[in-house]
Amino acid sequence: MSYLKPLFSHPKLPKNKLGYTLKEYEGSLSTLCAGCGHDSISAAIVRACFELSIEPHLVAKISGIGCSSKTPTYFLGNSHGFNSVHGRMPSVATGANMANRDLVYFGVSGDGDSASIGMGQFVHVIRRNLNMVYVVMNNGCYGLTKGQDSATADQGSKNKSGSINPFQAIDLASMAIELGASFVAQSFSGDKQQLIPLLKAAIKHPGFAFLNVISPCVTFNNNPGSTKSYDYVREHIDATSAKDLVPGKNEIKIKYEAGMSTQVEMHDGSEIQLNKLALDWDPEDRNSAVNALQKARAKDEILTGLLYANTDWNDLHRTLKTTKTPLNQLKENELCPGIKVLNQVNASFR
Repeated sequence: MSYLKPLFSHPKLPKNKLGYTLKEYEGSLSTLCAGCGHDSISAAIVRACFELSIEPHLVAKISGIGCSSKTPTYFLGNSHGFNSVHGRMPSVATGANMANRDLVYFGVSGDGDSASIGMGQFVHVIRRNLNMVYVVMNNGCYGLTKGQDSATADQGSKNKSGSINPFQAIDLASMAIELGASFVAQSFSGDKQQLIPLLKAAIKHPGFAFLNVISPCVTFNNNPGSTKSYDYVREHIDATSAKDLVPGKNEIKIKYEAGMSTQVEMHDGSEIQLNKLALDWDPEDRNSAVNALQKARAKDEILTGLLYANTDWNDLHRTLKTTKTPLNQLKENELCPGIKVLNQVNASFR
């Protein structure tokens, strides 16, 4: 079996501003189970990058281990990619980002990869506000090892073997907000009308952008009793808002009430337009976002949409005052300032 897609494409396929078709943003054929929600997320990433006219070679995809971490093979085949160790994707992404801030960084992870073995790394990449898009493909189970409950499996949820999960779930979206993530959103793999604009907004966000995407495992966690199944999620979704990304526009800003619209401006001038549907919820208020999540959880609802955005927080490069030039482009005279400067440095330690 070949994992490569055929080279033939229709000559009249739509093109973006760069003259690329959607095909230039695709990857190899997926080897995941038919109907896997992860493939829908990959397709949404392809569409988001295509619509934003991002150069594929200016994207870096980094993942850990798991079904979710296989997906970078299935999108943006002309981009940089690194499949790292289980739970260690954030540190690899940090190193790459520090060396070259000019790339768009996609960190792809799973609920086991981030909420268990990678929890420590997840926490610290948030507090440093690394400029990246961090996507968790959350199915509540370990799909590669026959469907055991993961740390995000809801208490009382039934897995395929019939076992009831006795433990409370780790809520990654709430945790991200509590830890200071500057952009937090939640979506469902089967809702591309919501997921694609969220991904576009996350790419444009100047800092750490976290997306927790419920992505049902059709093989091990799509059974009656599972709170991560297609049927359960569709019946319990409560959307915060509908969104559009408005690149590079200067929009009039207004105060708004429930049922009205507002824009959250990004540093580069792009804006997320929000149609506010929920009472007592403000995407720019951290406490309001946490409260909205907790209220939804108490009602067994899955709150989706943009939950929180903070555009005033410095990303890691601004915090550390790093060079704007990628390290591989620095010249010898910049890397080695000379004996005079070295003597001054040595003298400062005496």
